[in-house]
Amino acid sequence: MMKYEKEINKRRTFAIISHPDAGKTTLTEKLLLFGGAIQTAGAVKSNKIKKHATSDFMEIERQRGISVATSVMSFEYNDILINLLDTPGHKDFAEDTYRTLTAVDSVILVIDSVNGVEDQTRRLMEVCRMRDTPVIVFINKMDRDGKNRFDLLEEVEKELSIHLHPMTWPINSGKDFKGVYNLHDKSLVLFTANTKASDDEDVVTISDLNNTVLEDKLGDRDAETLREDVELVDGVHGPLNIENYLAGKVAPVFFGSAVNNFGVKEMLDTFITIAPAPRSRETTKRLVDVQEDKLSGFIFKIHANLDPKHRDRIAFLRICSGRFERNKYYKHVRLEKEVRFSNPYSFLARSKDVIEEAYPGDVVGLFDTGGFKIGDTLTEGENFYFTGIPSFSPEIFKEVVNKDPMKTKQLEKGLLQLTDEGVAQLFTQFGGNKKIIGCVGELQFEVIQYRLLQEYGASVEFRAQPYYKACWITSTDKKKLDDFTRFKSSNIAEDKDKHLVYLAQSEWFLNTERQNNPDIEFHFTSEIHKEQ
Repeated sequence: MMKYEKEINKRRTFAIISHPDAGKTTLTEKLLLFGGAIQTAGAVKSNKIKKHATSDFMEIERQRGISVATSVMSFEYNDILINLLDTPGHKDFAEDTYRTLTAVDSVILVIDSVNGVEDQTRRLMEVCRMRDTPVIVFINKMDRDGKNRFDLLEEVEKELSIHLHPMTWPINSGKDFKGVYNLHDKSLVLFTANTKASDDEDVVTISDLNNTVLEDKLGDRDAETLREDVELVDGVHGPLNIENYLAGKVAPVFFGSAVNNFGVKEMLDTFITIAPAPRSRETTKRLVDVQEDKLSGFIFKIHANLDPKHRDRIAFLRICSGRFERNKYYKHVRLEKEVRFSNPYSFLARSKDVIEEAYPGDVVGLFDTGGFKIGDTLTEGENFYFTGIPSFSPEIFKEVVNKDPMKTKQLEKGLLQLTDEGVAQLFTQFGGNKKIIGCVGELQFEVIQYRLLQEYGASVEFRAQPYYKACWITSTDKKKLDDFTRFKSSNIAEDKDKHLVYLAQSEWFLNTERQNNPDIEFHFTSEIHKEQ
């Protein structure tokens, strides 16, 4: 028996992803209710005002009412320790979400039955596909008039190019929604509008669908439709192949209504049975086996401090192997120095608790005075980085204009720290000192401007730049790269790690340069740690 096998096997670390307003917060809350982490429905929402410090701690978020921060919630359910990583729903913070997906072992994707697949859902699924992350789909808001169930499944399959496997099947939708039939354990769960998480659901076990109980509960027409649907669905799908789910090829689907806490328990029960425990992971040197004795982990998120008076931050460490212990020295690979943590946090049931130890799959909050960047690794002496933590090309570029030359130093420090947190990317024009910030969305610039002033006393304005995309450029032919950099110097910048970036004015310019320079490779994502 491996040393930590028992601890590893009882953990499930996942994220819920969705388009804004598809019902992610509501579903999160229902899962916490089942885990006993919160007592009443509505707690997550109403806590926002009183306890904005737990997840929405920045003023700008409070005004906007969106959660920009990805927080971690841990709870136990049926002897399984579940680590749920929340992701910001707002599209301007997509990059934070992409990186959170590198720290989880599986994903629950929430789709709104009324709106179907939306843009952001597509992009999130692409990230899941880059890593073959196992996905479970929850089709929400069945108690609203939405799309036809078969059309919806077809749309999801086509748009997200993944095979779906229904585990429950809906009986009508909207005001006629009567419940779901559980295809797996052959039971009928009748819908009642109810927001409590309890076991007293109205469940009828039906060993044979020809049983007249169906007519009594659903009426003749719906009973008949359900029989036809189930015959069709069973004929097409048969039983779920769990290996295909774990390989990211098939996604089990559940129908329900999170706000009424309906269909959630069926999904949660399946999730803890089939979702993967923490897995082994690739690094720049070798595959790190999840069962190894020695600790390794990486920083996937850095969070500005909850308390503006203190300038430290919290770095989120995902543990990949071994056991993490409080006050023990570990190697910070990039800085090549030994570090230890006297107050590491876990996030059990919405309260921060100092922990003594943690295991693979767990996420630990570490106080950071600026020593960490996204992608940093802690080990017990070995030198490697975990791969697959992406930086995406920003969509909007602005030059930083310093309004107070007396505060130049503070500005530079602020820009470095904020971009270390992964809020945005910082580019310095080649051979000059013009600083350009690249973001995925406009809202980020507001956040940066606000925080530079509040936290660093630096006041700035932004000047829009005419760039369309940032491409990282590499070449095996050094001379060709040098020539290109020289000829195009006004469009070349360096990122924080001194990697060369070509800032293209338009798609046409980009395509032209790619055709004219076959020896140069243009990359739209930069792996934070490429093979050295």
